[in-house]
Amino acid sequence: MAARNHAAGVRGLGIGLTALALAATACTTSEAETQNNASGSVELSITPGAGEVAPNTPVRVAAEGGTITDVRVEQEVVDEASSPDGDETGDGDLYAMTGSLNGDATEWVSDWALRPGAEVTVTATVADGSGGTTEETAEFTTAPAVAGQRLELVSNFPNSGQTVGVGMPIVVNFDLPVTNKAQVESAMEVVSDQGVTGAWGWLDNDTTAVFRPEEYWEPHQSVAVDMHLAGVEAADGVYGIKNHRLEFEIGAERILTMHVPDHELVVTTDGEQERVIPVSNGAATVRFNTTTSGSHVLMQRQETVTMDSSTTDMPEDMAGYNTTVRYGIRTTNSGEYLHEASYNTNIGIANTSNGCTNLRMEDARWLYENTALGDVLETTGTDREVEWYNGWGYWQLSFDEWQDKGATGAYATTGGTPGSVHGEGL
Repeated sequence: MAARNHAAGVRGLGIGLTALALAATACTTSEAETQNNASGSVELSITPGAGEVAPNTPVRVAAEGGTITDVRVEQEVVDEASSPDGDETGDGDLYAMTGSLNGDATEWVSDWALRPGAEVTVTATVADGSGGTTEETAEFTTAPAVAGQRLELVSNFPNSGQTVGVGMPIVVNFDLPVTNKAQVESAMEVVSDQGVTGAWGWLDNDTTAVFRPEEYWEPHQSVAVDMHLAGVEAADGVYGIKNHRLEFEIGAERILTMHVPDHELVVTTDGEQERVIPVSNGAATVRFNTTTSGSHVLMQRQETVTMDSSTTDMPEDMAGYNTTVRYGIRTTNSGEYLHEASYNTNIGIANTSNGCTNLRMEDARWLYENTALGDVLETTGTDREVEWYNGWGYWQLSFDEWQDKGATGAYATTGGTPGSVHGEGL
């Protein structure tokens, strides 16, 4: 499905910043507007116009004999169970409703779902060819969220305010499984200063959505993610209750490359070689102690790390270990790190580790202080390939393969999303 096309000035149309307590339902006009309607020159309709509706119902405004000049959607959550803890009730920008206007400005459709358990007021204005205007108002309510069926955000990576590397995925973890993936993907709008093509994919648990570009991000730019989750039906009867905004920076293009037989790690920043670091990688006597080849992303940093073989899948016939090291940078879920290993006398000479990349103290400290989450580690020279789901190894998949992990496919991060958040048939 193609991304929505918002003409200049249209996307901002229909922002309601004030929460009003409005009951019942009505359509009203001013005296001048009544004259316009009486003449039959302008017809204006708003749906829904009354009653209680599902939160993922679209708001539609249609005009005949004139053009739509303004639509305001005001929402006040009145159902306590549908109001999330810690919600910013005064944050109009977070819940502002935008809409898409057709080419001749006669039809307007809301972009996002409505907040559950809310009283909603829609006010639309239409101008006719003689300079007159007509205004209509509709009032209705949305069904409340049900206990145990409220989709909420558990965590996201990166966090707002962070500066990350060009390989950084956007990882969103939910508290409940998502089956209506297309609607949830379409509710999460990614916008970057230097637009790229990217797509959402899902891990097998159906609770983790990941966005990655087709290629690494362009360095030195800002990225924002608006998660318009309130009112989206994530699964049968399960609705989001809160919107979120994530803002972060893409820093330098820092690429670490390592051909394991060479016993060295090369750090390149914005195309310039910055440092060559001697290393010792996995001994590769068995699969367990073979360093993985492939595209890795630096995913966690710990100044002190305890390496305990009892937490791994080490074969029983191998000698166990439990040691504390400094300056650990994690690259896989299965336990691979770049870390200080002062005890290893083979650094720069031979590969003798249990699979991690061992460094001298000075080099480990430098790497820890001069890299960021999301920086890329490209490793070659071993017969063990890192799995795409092992850590943030999503770059192991081609972009076509990655799109198969999602429901909506690719879209450009220049505004808009790949589909509709509204329910089928609504």
